Amino acid sequence: MIKYLTIDDEYIAHDIIKGYCDLLPHMQLVKHCYDAIEALNCLRENKVDLIFLDLNMPKLKGFDFLKTLSNPPKVIVTTAYKEHALEGYELDIIDYLLKPFSFERFLKAVNKAIQVQVQIPSKVHDPTTKMGYIFLYSDKKHIQVKLDDIQYIEAAGNYAKVVLKDDTILIREKISDMLEKLSAAHFIQVHKSFIVAKTYINSIEGNRILISDTSIPIGKLYKPNVMNLIKG
Repeated sequence: MIKYLTIDDEYIAHDIIKGYCDLLPHMQLVKHCYDAIEALNCLRENKVDLIFLDLNMPKLKGFDFLKTLSNPPKVIVTTAYKEHALEGYELDIIDYLLKPFSFERFLKAVNKAIQVQVQIPSKVHDPTTKMGYIFLYSDKKHIQVKLDDIQYIEAAGNYAKVVLKDDTILIREKISDMLEKLSAAHFIQVHKSFIVAKTYINSIEGNRILISDTSIPIGKLYKPNVMNLIKG
């Protein structure tokens, strides 16, 4: 469950973000804050995983607020001012959403936040740790998929076939866009048309990778990546 906080002085912004988050079952609202001072008080009393942060607010501006936090949660900036984007990335924000933003753009930012959260290594290795979740748009609905259920992804023009342990999902998305959403620690591109989950690789022989009963080709350009994987 991702616990989130919205910090914005506009009521309509809170309504939009909450409406989007309500479509995602793993998002849990902690509080609506209408200025940074209110948010600081909230953070002292609550654990928060993700902040949706406006920049142009009274009392304390968004980035000034962020600089006061010694160990800030993940942050997605929501603003009407694109000129502050560079400063935001210097502060390690996850994404920068320009108002008004669509649900699809919002979902991409949230997926990135989830990915970053699960990629941070823990001090003690826990083999039961889940890789996280991603939402895929297929058949006119957003489907929540566990990343550790994905065996491989195959390109098909502007579409991609996402093969899971127990299902297959066809999405209208390029394989290059899918690669951006996936952790390099767990997935590797082995061909211009294939991304595979490292954990599901049964064997590597010549220019082929075997996953379950599927033989996947290794492209010439991607062979060095596969060799590095073998070497560990």
